[in-house]
Amino acid sequence: MRKLYFLVPGTTGKFGGGGLWAELNTCKLAQQVCEAEIVTYRQRESQHAFLADILPNSDREAWAKSNRQSAIFIIGWGFDVPKIMAQLPGQNIIYHAHSANYGFSLPSNVPIITVSRNTMGYWGEKAANSLIYYLPNQISDEFCNLQQTRDIDILVQTRKSSEYLLGQLIPALQALYRVEIINSYVADLTGLFNRSKIYLYDSAEYWATSGVTEGFGLPPLEALACGCQVFSSVNHGLADYLDPGFNCHKIAGYSLEYDLKRISEVLQLSNLNADSNANLWLAEYRSDRLIARLQVILTEINQFFDCQSHLKTKIKNLDSQRIQQLKIKQLWRKLQRKLTL
Repeated sequence: MRKLYFLVPGTTGKFGGGGLWAELNTCKLAQQVCEAEIVTYRQRESQHAFLADILPNSDREAWAKSNRQSAIFIIGWGFDVPKIMAQLPGQNIIYHAHSANYGFSLPSNVPIITVSRNTMGYWGEKAANSLIYYLPNQISDEFCNLQQTRDIDILVQTRKSSEYLLGQLIPALQALYRVEIINSYVADLTGLFNRSKIYLYDSAEYWATSGVTEGFGLPPLEALACGCQVFSSVNHGLADYLDPGFNCHKIAGYSLEYDLKRISEVLQLSNLNADSNANLWLAEYRSDRLIARLQVILTEINQFFDCQSHLKTKIKNLDSQRIQQLKIKQLWRKLQRKLTL
C-alpha cells in the first residue's frame, strides 16, 4: 500500500465545516489500512506538512517517477482540483468527490472515490472511463439514541436553511411549540439531537443558488441516528439514505399548512423513536464497515497504479466531441434503415 497524502487547504478557521470534518475522518479511517497523513496547501500549520515543502524545487520529473511507487495524493476540495493537479504532474492522484457540478473534467488515470451515489452517478457520466468507487461519510458512534426524555419539540440550524423554513415555517411553529434555533457551533450536537423530537433540514435552495450539489448531508443522518424524527429536503446526496414515509418526512410539502399538519401529527405520536431498524441501515456508515470497504478500494487502486505504466490501449473518452460524433453516426444509421425500407 502506498502512503496517502490527504490534501486540504487548511484545518482551522475559515476552512472548518462538514466537508473538512469528513475529509479528516476519512484520513483517520485510512490510517487503519495504510500510512496516511493530512497535508495543507494554503494555510501553514505546525501540526501538518505543507504541500509546497513536499514538492522539490527542481527535477520534478525524476522525483515524480520515484514517488509514484510510494505515494498517492488525495484531493477533495472541488474548487481547487485543477490547480492542485497542475502542481502534481506524473503523480498518483485520487479525487475524493463530495459535491458535484464544479465544472472540471478528470483524466481517466485519476480514480474517483465518491461519498454518495448521487455524486457517483455524476462522475459515472462525466468520467465514463475512470475507476469509480463509493465510500460514504462516517457517522461517529457517539451519534446514537440515548433513550432519554426529549424536552425540545423542534430543532433547526439556520445554516443552509431555506427562506421558507426560516421566514414562514419556523415562525408558525414557534407560536405552537418549543423550537430551538441553532446559529453557531454546538459542542455537544449528540446531546442536542437526543433532546429533540423533530429535526428540520431544508438545503435544496442553498445548493441551487450555490451551483454545486449537497455532497452527503451529515446532519439529517446524525439526527436519525439519535432518534429524531427528520423533516428534510431530499436533494442530491440526501437521497442516498433519506426515504420519505419510511425513515423521514419530506419538508416543504406543497403548502405551509400541510407542513404544519404533518409536523403536528408526528409530535402527537406516543412513540417518536419508531424506526426499530435504524441500527441496521446505519451500519453502512459506521467505522468498521467503512474500513473494510476502504481496504478493498485502496487495494484495487494500488493495483491499478502498479499496472498503469504498462497499459497501452486507452479507451476513447466520452467527451462532448465524441458524443456529437456518436449522435451523427446514430442519425446516419436511422436514415440508412429508412432508405432501405
